[in-house]
Parts: sequence; C-alpha cells; structure tokens
Amino acid sequence: MYIREFAKRDGRHLSLYSRRPIADTIGPSLLEAPADVNPHLRWHPLRGEWVAYAAYRQTRTFHPPPEYNPFAPSDHPGHPTELPPGDYDIAVFDNRFPALTALAHDPPACWVETRPAQGQCEVVVFSQDPQGALGRLPLDHIELLLEVWARRSERLAARGDIRYVLAFENRGAEVGVTLHHPHGQIYAYPFVPPVPARSLANEADYFGRTGRVLLCDLAAAEADSGQRVLYRGPEAIAFVPAWARYPYEAWVVPTAPVAAFAALDGAQRADLARALKTVLLKYDGLWQRPFPYLMAWYQAPLDGQAHPGCQLHAEFYPPYRSADRLKYLAGTELAAGMFANDALPEDKARELQAVDAIF
Repeated sequence: MYIREFAKRDGRHLSLYSRRPIADTIGPSLLEAPADVNPHLRWHPLRGEWVAYAAYRQTRTFHPPPEYNPFAPSDHPGHPTELPPGDYDIAVFDNRFPALTALAHDPPACWVETRPAQGQCEVVVFSQDPQGALGRLPLDHIELLLEVWARRSERLAARGDIRYVLAFENRGAEVGVTLHHPHGQIYAYPFVPPVPARSLANEADYFGRTGRVLLCDLAAAEADSGQRVLYRGPEAIAFVPAWARYPYEAWVVPTAPVAAFAALDGAQRADLARALKTVLLKYDGLWQRPFPYLMAWYQAPLDGQAHPGCQLHAEFYPPYRSADRLKYLAGTELAAGMFANDALPEDKARELQAVDAIF
C-alpha cells in the first residue's frame, strides 16, 4: 500500500491510497466545505438513543451532471472537485456535509439533553472511474479497500473520543443515493449505535456461555447446510442467512474469529475480497443492471474493552423484491421493529446461486 496525505485549504484532510507509488507532483484538491458546519445530537427519551441534526445537509450535491461530479479528479479552478488528477486507486476525505464532526460545538438549548455531534464522517471514493462499481474492481483493488478501512479505523480510534467505526456503501437511487460515482462512507461515532450494540450484546452473551464466536458458528452451520451458500473459500464465506429480513439479503464473513478490519491477515483479506466480489457480481447478474443495496461492515467497538465474541462481517440489504418491486419498510418494520419478509431465504439463495460470478 502506498499513501499520500494532504490538508485541504478548508482544513479537511485528504488521503490517497494506491497499489503503486503515488507521484510527488499530485497536490490537494480545490473544493471547499460550507462554513456553517455544526451538527448536534438530541436524546430520544423513549428509544434511549441519540439523534443527529445537521440541517445544512439539505444543500448537499444532488444528482449532478457529469461535468460537475465532485468526485471526479480535477485541477480546474472553474470546476473544483474533491480529488486531484493523478494515478492512485482510492481516496478518503472528510465529508463536506457531515452529520458528525470534531468541529461540533455549542449545541442549541432544548428541554431534552443535547450535545455536540462529535465524531467523524469520511467519504471513501472506490475508483476514479465514475461509471465503475465496487463489484467490477480487480480483486487486489478490493483487497486494498479492506486495508484502507483498517487504516481509517485505526486512525479514528487514535483520536480517543470515537467508540464505533462503521464502513458502508449505499448503491442506487432506490436507496437514496444522490451521487452515483462509486463510493462509500465511514461514520465514526462517539458512542456505540443501537444496531451494533444489540448485536454485540448477543455475541457477548453467547461467548460467555459457550466460549465460542456466535457468527463463526452460524457461518459454519450455513456452510454445513450449503442450501444458502453463495461463496465458500479457505478464509471466508458468503450466504443468504436463514434469518434474512430482506429478499436477497447476503452476509460476508471470515470463517475464523476476526474482530475488526485491522485484525485481518493477507490471506483473509484476499479471500474476503473474493467473497465480496462474488456477491456483487451475482447481484448485478441477477438484475442485469446495477443492483441497489446497502452494504454495512460491522466490527468491534473502540471502548477499550475486549470483545472476543465479536466478528467482523458485512451485511447487504437490497430493497429489490421481484418484478421491479421494491421492499420499503412499512408499519411493522418501522413502528414495531419486526420485519415481515414475503420471500423465503432459500428461494432467493437459489436464484443467486444460479448466477455465474464471472471475474
């Protein structure tokens, strides 16, 4: 891995990563952030969780024409973008419209508890190709991305005020994407958010009772069944889980205990990249055009505690059902938190299994 670091003129950071040396002639990009960035948190008394408020996000980029793509490399003062021209593979920079930032201060007064929305929101541009996709990247490029996620997680952990790092990608207008250049995001929270907190509690309970990693045992059970497996390699597995809440939901998991990106070794990264690419190619092959999804990577929190039961993994939530119908969250999902799936995981797994993932 080759890295170059820059400070933008507005104080935001930019990091470039590559499989090849990065030329010294590459400089920082030109686009600057708005001046009124100051998100805050308010406490939800009934749900027992924080809600972030960042009204300036309403002005963020929305389906720009190609000549105004902020993620396309440019050094033209008339068309400034986030990225400089040059030969590199992946770029990471501070989001111009963050829901969490180290600069947050002085939250507005309210009768519920408030606090500055301290944290970090980073954009991860997967490729310079605006028409590209994560699933079409070479395997060693995806391996580099896994290593980038590890480096970013370690850097954010070093701040001391971050408790959880979530890497994710939204793909497709169907899940609300407003900029289609292939990219993901990293959210670094000053607390462990509710969804991973609940999973972590169940993982800790299982480890305490059995001394084993829950997700490793679940992945082994899926491997033994084979009924819903999409990829099985020496270090990783991908499957439609028996407990899927979404049609075509898929999970990608290292087969040995690995708590975080930073704990992956080279062989694990390589096989995890192959498992990830297989799922993405099957999605697009099934859809015969770009398949919409939310991809979220879960790892151990940064609270200074040991989490031996935690397992690094990715979960894919595709909204697509069948005949171009989309699964939107409805009353039981939003109001009660109980998902109702109109499709059996076994049936959807068979559809994906029938698609050849041609690398």
